[in-house]
Amino acid sequence: MTQPVSPAAADRCQHALWGELARAASEVPDAPFLRMASGDLSFGAMERQASSLAAGLRRLGVAAGANVSLLLPNCAEFVVTWFALARLGAVTAPVNTAMRGSLLRDALALVGSEVLVVHETLWPQFEAVRAELPGLKTLIVVGQPPAGTQAWSALLAGGPDGAPPADVHFSSLCLLLYTSGSTGRSKAVRISHRFVLRQARGVIDGLGLRADDVLYCPYPLFHLDAAVMTVAPALLLRGVAAIGERFSVSRYWDEVRAFQATVFDFMGATLTMLWKQPPAARDREHRARLGWGVPLPAWAPQFEQRFGCRLVELYGSTEVGAILYTPLDEPARPGSCGKLRGPWRVMLADADGFEVPVGTPGELLVRPEEPSVLMDGYWGQPQESLQALRNQWFHTGDLLRRDEDGWYYFVGRAKDVVRRRGENISAAEVEQAIEEHPAVLECAVIGVPSELTEEDVMAWVVPRPGQPLRADELAAWCGGRMAGFMVPRFVRIVDELPKTPTDKVEKTRLREQGAAGAWDREAPSH
Repeated sequence: MTQPVSPAAADRCQHALWGELARAASEVPDAPFLRMASGDLSFGAMERQASSLAAGLRRLGVAAGANVSLLLPNCAEFVVTWFALARLGAVTAPVNTAMRGSLLRDALALVGSEVLVVHETLWPQFEAVRAELPGLKTLIVVGQPPAGTQAWSALLAGGPDGAPPADVHFSSLCLLLYTSGSTGRSKAVRISHRFVLRQARGVIDGLGLRADDVLYCPYPLFHLDAAVMTVAPALLLRGVAAIGERFSVSRYWDEVRAFQATVFDFMGATLTMLWKQPPAARDREHRARLGWGVPLPAWAPQFEQRFGCRLVELYGSTEVGAILYTPLDEPARPGSCGKLRGPWRVMLADADGFEVPVGTPGELLVRPEEPSVLMDGYWGQPQESLQALRNQWFHTGDLLRRDEDGWYYFVGRAKDVVRRRGENISAAEVEQAIEEHPAVLECAVIGVPSELTEEDVMAWVVPRPGQPLRADELAAWCGGRMAGFMVPRFVRIVDELPKTPTDKVEKTRLREQGAAGAWDREAPSH
């Protein structure tokens, strides 16, 4: 005998991404939802366009449960496609647009998509690996379609077909978001509908967001920040998601003004770049009241004073979303990324999985207290999934410490700690100190092999434009501001650092180059 479904369970089954858009379009059809340089798209327009595109995709054979890869820059078509696939119960798998060659081939092959939506400007890098991806049978192009492909605009022009939305459970797969790959090969993180919407609610509560907010994000839509922590919260708020094409130091505040943004997010390097721009008369000429991101540097109070907005730090990752927030009603604690907020349990553990004492750095482990609020593993990588979720905890790979009041402090990646002559050195702490030098724009610190069997500290440093900077002078400057064992032995002055499209430094590439040719503090000539 079939058991009846309770009203509460039925409501949870309906609480998927498409259902939320449909409700928003019914309640506030003309209110702006997506704001880009090309203009605004209302909730009603988003619902109509996504319904039409879903019909076109259905005619091509896209069905519930299918993975569909996207190779798209930040554009309205990206968001419309995401909602269209949600209507069908299909899964959106957006690919990092910087990928080329074997990395792009492997990322597309990993998720087994038969359909790819690609922008005309990115077609050449896909075309270079197309022959190695025989499983991709349907190619949809945003822009001018090459022969043998489908035009995205033609699918949209066909209009809706009257078919009802797919019956999608809240735990069904919604997104496959690739890890950034800053420390190794990217993995596709399995994210459910409830993960997206529960994270959105957590962002709203944790940051005190309001219905009249305009949430600005200049980072890629294939990243958690833009899709899950900007578009999805705006959807729940019936507010505005303002998505920039890409981060630009020179255009940043102009875009904030043009979008009338009230909230923005930052990443460490981008905030430093904004801070080190020369002060201008228009620094406070904007509506932004709040900025959130990681990490929050020591000069954050001066940034707040100069630009007239509050900065708060949080902690999150693609696999768990944001789980630690700086309490808005308590004085900030320097260096802290906040307190636990939401349906999760956390523990700081040693290398064997045992909890460490208060004040001692340990790996952050996370366990959900509600269904479908943590990733469901990595697509097509069962061993990696088991390893990450061993002992019924998700192992973040991040080292944090906790004080007696429950505030957490980010120490660094477990793989980003330099072991030098018996001391564990946080690369993040050395980087923060070096970036306080007035001639330094940004830097990255890594460990390189030492003849003493452990590691030595190496700093890759980008000077501010027009600012002279010598490696020996920088090392001497560091000597007066940090413990002697933390001072970099090797220093390389470079024009730029290799980065992912989410502005994370690709330290794997730096480690591959090593210390060869760098200035050496312990060389006899020094």
